[in-house]
Amino acid sequence: MISKLQVTESKNNCNLPLISVITVVFNSENFIERTIRSVLEQNYPNTEYIVIDGGSSDRTLEIVNRFKSKIKYFISEPDAGIYDAMNKGLAAAKGDWVNFMNAGDIFYSENTLSKVFIKLECPAQILYGGVEIDYHKFSRRENPGSPNKLWQGMQFSHQSIFVDLKYHKNNLFNINNNITADLEFLYNAYTNGIIFKKINQIISRVVIGGISEANRYQTIKSSCNAICGRRVKPLVRIYFLTLFVDLFIRKALKLVLPKKLVKKIILSKEK
Repeated sequence: MISKLQVTESKNNCNLPLISVITVVFNSENFIERTIRSVLEQNYPNTEYIVIDGGSSDRTLEIVNRFKSKIKYFISEPDAGIYDAMNKGLAAAKGDWVNFMNAGDIFYSENTLSKVFIKLECPAQILYGGVEIDYHKFSRRENPGSPNKLWQGMQFSHQSIFVDLKYHKNNLFNINNNITADLEFLYNAYTNGIIFKKINQIISRVVIGGISEANRYQTIKSSCNAICGRRVKPLVRIYFLTLFVDLFIRKALKLVLPKKLVKKIILSKEK
């Protein structure tokens, strides 16, 4: 375990920002090792790794313990959901920037952090880049959207985001929003004038699925509520209504179209 003194010395010695990478995990014995290895194999010289487990009952803890000597902070205990666990990670972090690379997700390459931070010069508080989405049998790359379109939903994968840690510690995730608290956080940051900067590279590789993918109808509803809150915002609500209609049509088409054609349509969205 790295002491606070050791972390401080590391920051001074290499004169590079300390990057806190946080992994939240629960019963993910089939995926956690690839994530851990992806973080620990980064060739960037100034990182701290934090793992927050929700009280796993499978082999997850056994796997994490094999790497414990290289993990700065590790805890396993029940939590109030994924965003509560992510907030715990933020409380433990000591870095300059923070990234969430949760179980099953990986950095795009071992050079990812080096490419972003070794020559970083910008006044931004949130950095964002592209993502490669793994559909199990194929994958596609997706460039990020624009922060000024966050009112339409997530414009970039949270695994491909780096946030100024001081800002994030003062603006934690809303644990009452158990599906789209990351969108709520980013939208509030943008509307409050926080500076976003696009990084022109793929940051992460994620496997399709997770909370937001498991029930797209609930995700759309939660996204609308995250943006509107208690305000009416009729145009925003109409926009999300069109997303419901679009989702219904796409699900219907998937039932009747050949799988090869569905794959072709998905790949056509690569940008």
